[in-house]
Amino acid sequence: MATRKANATWEGGLENGKGDVKTESGAISTGYSFSSRFEDGKGTNPEELLGAAHAGCYSMALSAALEQDGFSPKSVHTVASVKIDKDGDGFTITNITLETEADIPEISNDKFQEHAEGAKKNCPLSKALSAVNIDLKARLK
Repeated sequence: MATRKANATWEGGLENGKGDVKTESGAISTGYSFSSRFEDGKGTNPEELLGAAHAGCYSMALSAALEQDGFSPKSVHTVASVKIDKDGDGFTITNITLETEADIPEISNDKFQEHAEGAKKNCPLSKALSAVNIDLKARLK
């Protein structure tokens, strides 16, 4: 299987420094800072990138599970909200909420909810993030 790489460089101290993150594919190359991470400054931050990755992973996992059970998903849209809180002298990611809306013809809500929960437990990023509480809000279009 594939090994994916990304890199980050940070220059300076915590509050006055700046950094950049890049993916090996070149799809992402952008800056980040204390302000973009803990305030409302311009740039990205690790939690936003983690949320994007988790939303993508979850949407694919749910689509795959539905397809394996004979359903034909038209679309799965997921928003991942990653919460970071002060924890003593540092910070901790305390919660991730996945909100997904899916267009799946001919599926009952009960069956959809079963697959939605299964994807939450089984997508590779959910497994990797098992130390964090992950909430799910799933609905059909």
